[in-house]
Amino acid sequence: MSHHIELELTALKEMLLTMASHAEASVTRAIRAVVERDDDLATGVKEDDSVIDQFEIDVDESAINLLSKAPLATDLRFITVAMKISHDLERVGDEATTIARRSLELSREQQLKSYDDISQMATIALSMLKDALDAFVNRLPTKAREIIPRDKDVDNRNRQLHRALVNLMIEKPETIGCCLNWMVISKSLERIADHATNIAEEVVYLYEALDIRHIAKVKASSVVGDA
Repeated sequence: MSHHIELELTALKEMLLTMASHAEASVTRAIRAVVERDDDLATGVKEDDSVIDQFEIDVDESAINLLSKAPLATDLRFITVAMKISHDLERVGDEATTIARRSLELSREQQLKSYDDISQMATIALSMLKDALDAFVNRLPTKAREIIPRDKDVDNRNRQLHRALVNLMIEKPETIGCCLNWMVISKSLERIADHATNIAEEVVYLYEALDIRHIAKVKASSVVGDA
């Protein structure tokens, strides 16, 4: 591999990590906006979404340019994974923007009781995202594998919170608007955990050359078929 291509690969990785930093920060600020009812913080998250969008465009452009140079198989995997991770990070930014928009709406509503599950879900989803990116940077596919089962915890918390909010809307119809906003925020956090899971799976593919995205589903289908 030429020194020039090596430098371009390093630049691509650095660009991706900078994008990841922006995405993580957007989610953190969006959740703070919700908890602290901070409209300025929420507005800032919305405005910064275009920065993350531009990163995705730049990563794709750099990756496509590298693909045209016939890289080695290992480098080819890195380039394709970088594009996939970039897409997931852009979606994380979109979810942060959604949370920020809902935060602005909630700040105009009467404050309901604090839903600890939202803060807990945010903590888990963000830790999954950070750990997935750490596994990517430090070449730790084993750590990436450990992230994937944690997604079920976020899924369960999302379902439990939705049930609680539905019951609240039935008991107190005047809270419907507020509860719907909480539901959207909860779903966005669940999707952020999904994107962290996607990144973890791509890390395994990158360093082990093994696609594990649908292995669990295939095994489950086989068990049902054998029953």
